[in-house]
Amino acid sequence: MAKKDKGDKKNKAGKKKENGERHHSLAAAVTQAARAMRTHLSRSLADSGLYAGQDTVVQLLAAEEGLTPGALAQRLGVKAPTMTRTIGRMEAQGFVERRHVDADGRLTMVHLTAEGRARLEAIAVASAEIEELATAGLSGKEVKQLLKLLAAVEENLHGNTSKD
Repeated sequence: MAKKDKGDKKNKAGKKKENGERHHSLAAAVTQAARAMRTHLSRSLADSGLYAGQDTVVQLLAAEEGLTPGALAQRLGVKAPTMTRTIGRMEAQGFVERRHVDADGRLTMVHLTAEGRARLEAIAVASAEIEELATAGLSGKEVKQLLKLLAAVEENLHGNTSKD
């Protein structure tokens, strides 16, 4: 049996280091891609009066009318105070309204207004344009694979909450 070449050991050690760096660069690459997409989307939605993050609130309320601020915050992965400020701003813009649903007025549900609902088309158009820009040069198969891989990464991260 032939001895392993010392160069093979070095290559394996190098691969381990590369894998470690790849994990770090994966986080950076995903973060940068997400940031770039959000920046482009925000610019596209500026004409419709929507600020960054408000599009997701509109879409969520369109899909499920009447959510508490806490439920909105949880579903969008933000802290409650952040959501409260967002709702206040969107209410001032006329996109949402708060309605008290219990007798003592403590439970509040957030609903889209007609003005907010009118923004759905602009959000859909801007989102489609950004997706087209982001996936330029990728085949349909590659886009499906990318979506599948990102879903797996997200599932892995949600499944491992011990390091939060």
